[in-house]
Amino acid sequence: MQLIWLRNDLRIDDNTALAAACQRGPTLALWIASPGQWQAHDDAPCKVDFWLRNLRQLRQALEALNIPLLIRHADTWTTVPQCVLEVCRQHKVQTVHWNDEYGLNEARRDQATQQHLRQAGVDAIGHLDQLLFQPGSILTRSGHYFQVFSQFKRVCLEHLHRDLPTLAPPVRRQAPLAIASDPIPQQIDGFAAPSEALRRHWPAGEEQARQRLTRFVDERIEDYQQLRDLPAKAGTSQLSPYLAAGVVSARQCLHSALAGNRGEFDSGNLGVQTWVNELLWREFYKHVLVGYPRVSRHRAFRPQTEALPWRTAPDDLQAWQQGRTGFAIIDAAMRQLLHTGWMHNRLRMIVAMFLSKNLLIDWRHGERHFMRHLIDGDLAANNGGWQWSASTGTDAVPYFRIFNPITQSQRFDPQGRFIRHWLPELQALDDKSIHYPVKSADLFATNNYSNPIVDLERSRQRALAAFKGLSGWQDQGALP
Repeated sequence: MQLIWLRNDLRIDDNTALAAACQRGPTLALWIASPGQWQAHDDAPCKVDFWLRNLRQLRQALEALNIPLLIRHADTWTTVPQCVLEVCRQHKVQTVHWNDEYGLNEARRDQATQQHLRQAGVDAIGHLDQLLFQPGSILTRSGHYFQVFSQFKRVCLEHLHRDLPTLAPPVRRQAPLAIASDPIPQQIDGFAAPSEALRRHWPAGEEQARQRLTRFVDERIEDYQQLRDLPAKAGTSQLSPYLAAGVVSARQCLHSALAGNRGEFDSGNLGVQTWVNELLWREFYKHVLVGYPRVSRHRAFRPQTEALPWRTAPDDLQAWQQGRTGFAIIDAAMRQLLHTGWMHNRLRMIVAMFLSKNLLIDWRHGERHFMRHLIDGDLAANNGGWQWSASTGTDAVPYFRIFNPITQSQRFDPQGRFIRHWLPELQALDDKSIHYPVKSADLFATNNYSNPIVDLERSRQRALAAFKGLSGWQDQGALP
């Protein structure tokens, strides 16, 4: 008997570990609920709910293949090795298969499980699935993990031109087993159910993911380079929750994109090239997790930035979290996050830079808030994006580049459509006033919108002084 231990790979198609298990013989599937661990990792309730909804769809698909799905509970990952071993003993499992994950805690969990199983005479095999390339296979000439995306991307493209990652073979229906699937929990204690509106925005299942991918490639990818920065337009794929939960794979995304661009990575349609870049950014940040494990511990990639004089400003932090900063694009973005579990990528950069630079609040507070609300929360991508914006990470934005939220709003939401959607109290303002509504003379007579909590120019100078004051900063060649 073979066992596929499912984690963030909730799909049938192009599932490396599942295909490998089924090729070896009769297969069982296992999923383990670990609410204590999820709370320690700040996983969002809407993300846990998305897992459960996808599991219900997956159970039906597995049962059509005569593969039972077992559900077990191990509150933290310290008890996972024994939990998996008990399933193996109960069902006489010879080999356990899983798709590798790359956070420090995930790697330790898998190593402990593999050791525990092998001591009991059960084989355990990890498979490359989340990524296009095995960590350690894309290195600098000196044998180190890359710290700069453009250099990482160049080597990735060279590899892709030589050898495109293939999709896993389809899983065939097996003979029925005398084992029943377990029911999927409706809810996990400690994780409140999200709104029905949020659930409707993110329907579960592989078919939904495939439809989104197909529509994006057929209808929007050609204009992706122009539309991806405009939050009022449906210019992005909105596949990130499905990628984070493994309902669709990076390989499937890559193959679909290339099919619409005659197989080209770095020529042809600019929209396709730009989207492939985004897939490689996702790849880059997961390689960084492996090569520089301190980022898994929520430490700054650039150690000298640990000395930044971050402000302790709980009122400012709460205003940012709740969308009450007085800067319309910031507040609209934060409300989008609270209501949908998702935020447009351009806005993620704007709000992250506002918190870490204009408010000079430790980026880790923002990283944690995002993880607690994002349906697509992913340690590598979230940490990488926050450290990029805060100028503490790999390939980070230069510390002196500080987005002005007003000019960003004017540039990327010129008619204020996104702002009006999420800030209905500003509906009546004209297209100029809406970007900085405090300048409207009669604003406070008609609504209760917040005053700006910070002066942009003074806060910019404060951030510049904080970074310039770091000892040894001038020795860091990557930052001008």
